[in-house]
Amino acid sequence: MSVKAKKPVKRRGRPPVEKGLMSSEKIVLKAKELLKETGKIPSVRQLARALSVDAMAIYYYFSNKNALLEAVTVSLIDAIYDPVESADWQTELRMLCLSYLRLLIDHPGLLETLLGMSGHGPAEVFIERYERAVSLLDLPILYRKSALDLLVDYLHGFALALNYQKGTSLSIEHMDGPVTLYIEMLMLKKHHKKS
Repeated sequence: MSVKAKKPVKRRGRPPVEKGLMSSEKIVLKAKELLKETGKIPSVRQLARALSVDAMAIYYYFSNKNALLEAVTVSLIDAIYDPVESADWQTELRMLCLSYLRLLIDHPGLLETLLGMSGHGPAEVFIERYERAVSLLDLPILYRKSALDLLVDYLHGFALALNYQKGTSLSIEHMDGPVTLYIEMLMLKKHHKKS
């Protein structure tokens, strides 16, 4: 007579916290791992399966899928370069751009996710860092917003081109020329403002 091994039973609801089996940090970390592997944010069911818990356990920590999505994307964006206010703002801005672009390339599905989100958390992280990088320029608010929009649109377009290129020699280094031109444009505006 053979003895069959019992399958582990998934329990509904809140996972046992006292055993340290689950936390919002562990959920976000697993979602980021799956995004990197598959190129898209996992569904709650896929995430629960990867964590060996019931899907309702995820909802104990995140009220809905949008809250989970916001937490995952903010966590990813939060890892990009954090500029300091510096007289060498050009280098700070360049490092921010390069870091953001690398993140989008390393996580091919992230850009589409960001563009489809209703929450503003990830954008706010980037905006705050951009503002810090260019703060010494003291640009007018409207101009600063337009300059930010232009840069973000360029970085997003460049990331899409890199992620979907076929047989071209486009690389992240090709970003340098346009970013240099962008920086020169900001410098011209700063000098024009003084005169």
